[in-house]
Order: sequence, then C-alpha cells, then structure tokens
Amino acid sequence: MLSVENLPAGVQKPAYDRQALQTRMVHIGFGAFHRAHQAVCSDRLAAEQGSDWGYCEINLNNGDAIHALRQQQLCYSVAEMADDRLDLRIIGVVTQALHGQSDGVEAVINALCQPDVAIVSMTVTEKGYCHHPASGELNLQHPAIVHDLAHPDAPLSLPGIILAAIRRRREQGLPPFSVMSCDNMPENGHVTRRVITQLARQQAPELAEWIADNLTFPSTMVDRIVPAMTEETHQALREQLGCDDPAGVVCEPFFQWVIEDNFVNGRPRWELAGAELVKDVLPFEEMKLRMLNGSHSFLAYLGNLAGYEHISDCMDDERFLLAARRLMLSEQAVTLRTSGVDLEAYADSLIARYCNRAIKHRTAQIANDGTQKLPQRWLDSIRWHLQHGSDFDLLALGVAGWMRYVGGVNERGEAITLNDPLRAELAQRVAESREGSERVTALLGLSSVFGHDLPASSAFVARVNHFYRLLLDQGAKKTVHQWVGQAD
Repeated sequence: MLSVENLPAGVQKPAYDRQALQTRMVHIGFGAFHRAHQAVCSDRLAAEQGSDWGYCEINLNNGDAIHALRQQQLCYSVAEMADDRLDLRIIGVVTQALHGQSDGVEAVINALCQPDVAIVSMTVTEKGYCHHPASGELNLQHPAIVHDLAHPDAPLSLPGIILAAIRRRREQGLPPFSVMSCDNMPENGHVTRRVITQLARQQAPELAEWIADNLTFPSTMVDRIVPAMTEETHQALREQLGCDDPAGVVCEPFFQWVIEDNFVNGRPRWELAGAELVKDVLPFEEMKLRMLNGSHSFLAYLGNLAGYEHISDCMDDERFLLAARRLMLSEQAVTLRTSGVDLEAYADSLIARYCNRAIKHRTAQIANDGTQKLPQRWLDSIRWHLQHGSDFDLLALGVAGWMRYVGGVNERGEAITLNDPLRAELAQRVAESREGSERVTALLGLSSVFGHDLPASSAFVARVNHFYRLLLDQGAKKTVHQWVGQAD
C-alpha cells in the first residue's frame, strides 16, 4: 500500500498543509477519470495557490478504490504517460472517503449536509442520471427512481440522494450548494437540474420551486484520456513508487476543463490551475462530444470488430486513422456552433493523442454503455445532416457498427460481453430478429435511444441498412478501407 512518508525522492508529494484543507466539496463517483482530472486540478490549486478546498469522495457502488484510499492516508498516485516519459504525483486533496453500500446511504446524505459543503459534483457516467438519453427527461420507470419515489429518505439513485440532501439542508437552515456534473453529456448541468427537479416535483412540488430559486447547476466540459488500469500500468506505477497503489491511475498529459461560472456558494479558483471559466460551455461540449467522443466510439465499435484492442492500434491502420479524421471534419465539425476555433488543428491534435502508445485505451472500454452515448455523440449530428441534406456516411457506418457489436459475437465468432444498462432489452431484440434489415429495424425501435424521428427517416434507415449489410458481407476492416478508398 502507498505510504507518503516512504516514497522515493523523485515522486512529487503534496506541497501543502493537508491539515488546513476543509471539506468544501463532495464528489460522487471516485472513478479513474475523476482521480486523474478534477482532483488533479484541485490538488494543483492547493499546491500552487494554497487553496483549502478539499474533497469528500464517495462511491455509491464499487468500494475497492474507497477502501484502498482509506488505507493510504487518503492519498493516491496519478501518472501522466506519453510515449517517452512518465510523470508521477501524489494527490492529497481528499479529506474524507465513503462507500455508499458499506457505510450506508444515511452516512452519504450526512456528508452532503456538512455545513461547509458548497459544491456537489459527480462523474457517474450517463447511465447514473436515470434519464432517457434521447429526451433528457427523468425515467420514472427506472427501478431506482421507482424505489426513491416510495422511499425518499432512503434513496438509491444519484438524483434521489442529492435531492434528499437538498431537502435536509433546507430543513436545517444550511446554505444551498451548487450541483456540478462532470460527465460527458451536452448541457450536463441542465440535465442534472432537470432530473433532480423532476424527481422533486413528484415528491414535493414546493421543493422543486425552492431548488429553482436557490441552487445552481453549472455545466462543464471535461477532456483527458484515462484508460482502465491493467497489470502492465499497475506494474509501471509499482516500479516508480516502490509499492502497490490500488487507487492509482494513469492518463495522458493533455488536460482540459471548461466550467460555467455559475456557483451559488463560492468555488475554488480552478482557473489558476488550468481550468477555463466561461459563460457558456455548450459550444465546447458539443465540439468535444462530437469530434473526440464521436470518433472514439466510431473506432471502438468498428476497431473492435476489426480486431484492434486499443485506440492506438486503430491508429496504426492508416485507413482507420483517415476515417476518424474525416468523421471529425467532414461530418461532425460542420454541425458545431463554435467560433474562433481552428477545428482542423483540433482534429489533428486528437489524432496525435490517439497515437500515444503509452495510453492503452481499450476499444471494449469505450464501447460500454452505447445506448447512453449514441444520442449526443452521433444521432444529434445525423439529425443536423438530415435537415441540411448533407452526407453522413461515416456516422451511419458507426451506427451499423454499434448494431453489429451489440449482436454479441465478433467477426471471429467470439462472444462480446456487453456492458450497457439496456443490455437485457438489446439481447431480446437481437434474439428475436434475423440478421440484416430485420435486425436494424429491431434495434432502431429503441425509442429511448433513437427517438421516433430517425426510424421514420427513410434516408437514415437506408444508409444504416447499407452499411450493416457491408459489415455482414465483408467485415469492418474491409468496409472502412473500402470507404476511405472511395472517398479518395
């Protein structure tokens, strides 16, 4: 286990008085991304500016990282890895750590009700919001929401837990906090506000009005590639630290955090540690979601089907590289509302990041939770192209690739393990349909993903069917290679 006092001299340790930190932020979702992103920024701020904003870290489900953190003086390591270097620092900005299942939901709600807490943030992935991705509305049939409606003081869902803390703080006369999503969703602050206020409206309409008048929900855009840990990356940390760190993470050197400056009870001066505070995050969100995340998903499904384990493996295939770049510039960039940004240079920077062989970002990891990701990464862009009468071949190929992937068997006849909140419904639709157009129709029937407009569009359905048939007939690698060759 990690011990700060016994680390080698070359490891960067917290250069500030950790005892001076105050628990002013609660973060729900102590996953690898938060550890390598928001917590790093707050740690830099403490080291460089003497900030006293500390984190209470909470995981609602998996407790391994929380239990490791508790055994390591609430510290962990982050390694920034490029092809030719590894830079390691110890993060010490955590003041408390809780696991929802072992410590209990009451302890979690009490943590959110500490008087000094001014910000509650989260990285729980899109599925944690219990909403319909196509509409952004709260899913009132979600099992956790059904439970929370019946048991508001013993909630299970993220919206339910935050709402219980809001209600209790109001009853106790404590100041309101800001609720800040750091997940990959367009207008993630608006989504968070919507699901919490819609749940409040079901439980107590006057509380929903109070929330509208007293809380803020700043939107954010986050960007850093943080792959899942492997034995290889654990070993790289072990060699540098001289010990194991079960909570350690690796990431790329690139870091970006754009934050809507809309906080009700103060905030850290994150802009002094590399973040950007702006009035409107949406243009940045759309640019990142469509160009980076959209191309990542394209490479994840088609690359995985083609036998590529990592994104950097896809980049070794020149035609996959060209397809990803053309998707960014020809089909995604044209849909954006950004101004004053060199989108070609941005695309080239993304390709350079994808080529970083030190970052083993698995295509299967990115392929998780596709039903939650497709609407904002691809489908909104496809709607734009349908309205403007323009081509969207690569986006349609991506949708067809996702359909082949969720079929559950890759091109080598091996089983694919699906990790998706709708995996049972996906499996049922796959089992009840024959390969080909019938399978496409069955999967397009997921209205929570595709809405009702896209399945009704003959142009969209025709292009997806075209590429699905190509994938069946000749496989992902040949289909991508063929498309790039025709485009040339």
